Formats: sequence, C-alpha cells, structure tokens
Amino acid sequence: MQLGFLQNGSDLSPGKSLDGSFRKSSSVISASTISGTSGLNKILPISRRVLKGLKECGRKLVDLELFTQYLEEWVLENLNGDSADGIQGFCSPFTTDELCKLDLAIEGVPFQQLVRMPIFSDISDELREDQYLAAEDFLHAIIIGLWRTFWHKSGPLPLRVSCPSHIGSKFSSVEKAISRGRVREMRGLALISKTVTDSRFKWDHMVEFALFKPEVFLDNDSRLSVSIICEALFYGFHILVSRSLSKISSVNSDSVFLLVLDSKCGAVMKFSGDLGKLDLLNSIDPYLSVAEWIKTYAEIGITPVEPIWNRLGNPNWGDIGTLQVLLATFYSMAQWNGPPRKSVASLISDHSLRLQKRRTECCLIDTENALVPYHATTDYQAGEIVELDQNELFSNGQSSRLKLRCGDILVLDDPQQGQKSFQIHESLVGGNYYLYSAVCLDHPSQLLTLYVGAHPSRLEPSLEDMSLWYQVQRQTKVLNILRNQGILSKYLPEIVASGRILHSGACNKESPGGRCDHPWCGTPILVTSPRGEPLSSVAANEGSFSADEATRLCRDCLAALRSAAMANVQHGDICPENIIRVVEKQGVRNKGSMYVPISWGRAVLEDRDSPAINLQFSSSHALQHGKLCPSSDAESIVYILYFICGGTMSLQDSIESALQWRERSWAKRLIQQHIGHVSALLKAFADYVDSLCGTPYPVDYDIWLKRLNKAVEGSADKGKGIEEVPITLRLEDAAGSSGASGP
Repeated sequence: MQLGFLQNGSDLSPGKSLDGSFRKSSSVISASTISGTSGLNKILPISRRVLKGLKECGRKLVDLELFTQYLEEWVLENLNGDSADGIQGFCSPFTTDELCKLDLAIEGVPFQQLVRMPIFSDISDELREDQYLAAEDFLHAIIIGLWRTFWHKSGPLPLRVSCPSHIGSKFSSVEKAISRGRVREMRGLALISKTVTDSRFKWDHMVEFALFKPEVFLDNDSRLSVSIICEALFYGFHILVSRSLSKISSVNSDSVFLLVLDSKCGAVMKFSGDLGKLDLLNSIDPYLSVAEWIKTYAEIGITPVEPIWNRLGNPNWGDIGTLQVLLATFYSMAQWNGPPRKSVASLISDHSLRLQKRRTECCLIDTENALVPYHATTDYQAGEIVELDQNELFSNGQSSRLKLRCGDILVLDDPQQGQKSFQIHESLVGGNYYLYSAVCLDHPSQLLTLYVGAHPSRLEPSLEDMSLWYQVQRQTKVLNILRNQGILSKYLPEIVASGRILHSGACNKESPGGRCDHPWCGTPILVTSPRGEPLSSVAANEGSFSADEATRLCRDCLAALRSAAMANVQHGDICPENIIRVVEKQGVRNKGSMYVPISWGRAVLEDRDSPAINLQFSSSHALQHGKLCPSSDAESIVYILYFICGGTMSLQDSIESALQWRERSWAKRLIQQHIGHVSALLKAFADYVDSLCGTPYPVDYDIWLKRLNKAVEGSADKGKGIEEVPITLRLEDAAGSSGASGP
C-alpha cells in the first residue's frame, strides 16, 4: 500500500522552496500518502532490449573524469541560470514547509551522536578515519531515530551503513576498511537494505548514498561545486541502473536521494528519471548517451549547502542542514520499507500535548479531592502565601485544557439520565479533538468512546476549539435527530450519555444551563458506542484489504448512509479516520467484524450546512461548490475502497489539484480498474457512482445493499438487514442545552 504517512487533507497550501522560489508544495508529510510526496516517484517498466543495453552501459561507464567532462558545462549553466530559458535548473527538492513539519514531528526524538566530527585544516589519514567514523555514526543515529519513531519501537533495524570502494564493489564497514588500510579507497557511505546476508550486499540493495568528502569542496556562494554534482550523478546513475537490473530489489521508485557531506556542512540531491528513454543501441559512446539522457530526461533537485555539525563536532538536529538529510533519509526508507506506522501528521498533532506537559511540569497546582486535576500558570513564588481572585484567574479564557489520564473517573451530568460515572481507559488523541476510550462504572464490560468538547469561553478565539464543538455539541445534535426520528442501526454510533462535566467542590451557577467560575464548569462531554479502531490505523498495520473485507466495509458504510438518508442526513466527512472497525468476536479477524462511520459533527442537515473539506476523500461536488450532492458520501466511499485496496493517492496541495486528480482518474477509469483487480462487484459499484457524480439523483442504496449482502453473507436471504427500530420515547436534543443549533 502506498498510503499512510502524509497528513490527511489539512494545511495543503503551496510552500516556499529553499531556493526562494514558490512552487506547488508536496509538503504535507500526512496521514495519508507516500507516492505524491516530493520524495517518491513511481518506477516505469523497462523493455528487455533496454535492460540489456543498461547492463552493458553499467559495465563500461566507470571513468568518473570522462563522465564529468561530458556534463560539467551543462551543470555549470544550470547552476548559474545560464540555460536557454534563463531559469536556474536545480531547485530544492524540499519546501520549507516540509522541513518545518518534520522538525515539529521529531522535536521529542532523542537522536544520539556518540562520535564527534573532528574539524581540522590538515587532512591526515588518521583524521580521515575519525571523520568517516563520525559520519557513519551520524547516519546510523538517523536511521535508528527515524525507524524507532515512525516504524517500529523495537526489533531489528532493516538498514545498515556500509562503504563501497568503487562502482560494483562489495560493501564493508568503516572499521573493516580502516583495519585493511583502505580508507582512501572509500567513495562514501551507503544505507543498505538488509534483505540478504551481509556478505552478499550489492549495489541494488542501496537505499541511499552519502558522498563524503573530508576536504573543503564547496563554492563560496554556498553551492555544491560542479565536480561534486557530477560525481554524485555518476553514483546516482549506477544506483538506478542496479535497481533496474535487480531481480530482488523491492523498491518501487525511479528516484534516489544522494547526500553530499563534508566535516562541516552538507546538501541533498534528488536524482530521478525514466531509464527506458536512454538511447544506448544507436550510440557507440555510452558516456555521450548517458549525458544526453541526463540533460533531456532526468530530474535533478539540489538543496542549498547548510551547516550540519557545530564547532564541537555535534550535529545540529534542529537546523536546516540536518533536517534536509533526515527528510531525504525518511523518504528513502519509505521507498524500501513502505509507509510508516506513525505518520508525521500524528506526531505533529502531539505538539500541543508536549507543550502542555512542559507547562504542567513547570507549574503545578494540586486540587485536593478533584475528580480531574487542574493545572494553571501563576506568577507567585513557591511557598509564598497570596490571595487570588478566582474571577481574574480564569477571565482570560486561556485556562488549561481538560486532560484525562488512564484511571481518572469523570462524572457526567446528563439532562435525560442524571449523573453517570465513567472511568478513562485510554487516551486516543487524534486530529484536533480530545478522544478517549472509557467504561461506564455501571456497565464496566463494554468499552465506549468519550469525546471532550471545548469550554464555552474558548469557542470564539480558537478554530481548534470550534472543531471540538463539531465533535461534541453538534455531533450530539445529529445523533439525537437520528434517534428521535426512529433511525436505529448497528452501523451508526449511538449516544450512551451526553451532557456536562461535574467538577469537584461547590458550583455557583445561577441556572441549569449556566456555569460558574470553575475552569471546567460547562465543558460538554459525549459518550458513544461502539468503540473501534480507526480505518487509517487498520490499513497502516495490516496493509491492503482482501476482496471480502473490502466488500464488507462497503456494505456496512452504505448501510449507515442509507439509514441516515432516511432522516435526510448526509455524513459529509467520510475519510479513514472517521470509519472504525468493531470486532464483535474476539480473536477472529475478518469474521465477526463490522465498520461504523463515526464523527457526524459535520453532517449536512440543511442547505446552509457546510461539509468538511478533505482533499483526498471529499467528493468533487463538495470541493468545487462547498456543498454535497446526493451521491457525495457514496463517492467518498469509492475513494475509501481505492485507498484500502492499495491504490496510490497523490498528495494534493490545493482544491484545484485535487479536482484535477479526480477528473483524470475518473476519465481514465484508473479507480475502477484498480478496484476491479480486487472485486468485480466493487468495480461495478464504482462505475455506478461514477455515473451519478455531481447529479441531483439519489443513490439507490437498497439494490446495492442487496448485492453486497449476498456477496458478504453468501445469499440475499442470509444477509444482515438494516435494523430501523422505531423509538416511541421522544428525547430532547441534548446539544440544545449547550446552545448548539448547527454550524
């Protein structure tokens, strides 16, 4: 699966590249795609005739000086902007936005450096050895930090750092090369995929190559020299050729990242191109053919040269130079090892929690016998007795958020059911809202989902808190509307309790709907069932879905949409984070599980309601007009099916690019063709939705549920029908007591 680590539909604005130019940014490192990022390109098939020519070319292309002679004038023109169009040809492959996001995501990662980089003017063999050891340790720290942070916290590393001595040579560690007196023969350091035994490492196992030059090699204007660029291209070309000829390489990309390092600074090059366009059979000079291919078809991106090590020889992990190396290595690892289990976006979302934790550690006020501890920042000295005005303490509306921990007991005042107690089981913080799993103390055997809303005093100044409002007050309203109209389905979330938190101590509120000066008084809470695992996590952990499971997901989601449509309600925010898998039978995978669309806070009840905008999963009509058509939710379901079946969804940086991707994909039938490889029935459903996109015609849920039930259960008679149980007791809208009346 090519999805899973770029942020899902948020902050997708064009970014500014490091060379100062503006370009469309693939900068959102998301919860959702790899293939569309600036790091990865999909490899194209190469004919046998071209492969034969590539093999011969790789054998003959061994003279670096001759290779440089063919390219140095062209490289110099592109560096100086002297090309035919007068535009500098080598832009940075990364945007500042990408580097900022990575910097936020890894702010708490303990990258280690055991060997300092020695920096002296005289380059002796002994110093060269120390510098290679420091560079090796630097790269090793990077792959450990990235792998443990984004992929797996434990277990063996799938990469190692080794050194080649020449094109096609075997790899060895720096220590072994030093012991054999071959330090001057080493050309750089390579990140190698450990797919086979160490003794059989070959160039087609190379994940990334770092050209290390202990001597000063940079121009005065902070750019790589022409000779260094040509040398990096020389090795990059051989890596691409080795991957194309390999029978065991699993990387699905025609691009390679090349690091260029010395003992002070460094830069990153991205080199990519379709080797199928290399003309070798019609030329007797392979150097000329490769040079012409690079000039005509290759794409080359070069970052500015930035400092990496400080004057003490330690790496500056938060500086641009090191971040460039980290991001290039991150993309390279994703090429070989697939999308990470944790996305950059999810780690960025924890940034506010880390800030809150640091604030709490700096200043802590314990409230005795409090159900929920309250922490606030004050200016008084520890141990000093002062008189505080409670009204002034919380009047600025910036009080700490309600943060619950495992084991905390929360008392909820439900207008319909009275007081109910819930114990927090686990924090499930995601996106912009606070989410927990909890159990009701009256029925502790069932896990429930508990949403914590925004305090009423914080709704106006904070967009983030408006998202909490949608998740709690408005979702409460929507779910109550469904229940009050007799819509009850196991494929829809059900309200267990909703109301406001009861804080410790006396409450001086003047009316039942009012609030007192306590910082948590009036904070809304919503508890729903069932509890499940988000589809985004399921896809990241288990990979592409089988045909049966994809069909089951389609059936369950359509059943939920059909039930909601009976009350003229559309979901409006179908995406992997808003669909959960509920396991009904413990220990049985793909049997006894169902899928439930959650997060109905952005549901559309009337024309003035606006759906959420998700550049990957929203319908074309929602992106173009800011409103839903009758088939919008079904169109989003098709994108979900494409996602879980391993489809490659490019990261979009604007509504325009998202619409272009949809228009191109539907016109070329790329979505139907991919889904068709998994299930003919799901392909037929995608064809049906394609015919409805943007039209005023409603979806015929009944006919498709009948067909999907038959496929899931084995026959139409055995199919699980949708249960709409009328509810005779009319429940008042709990959200109404909080002043919720729709967006």
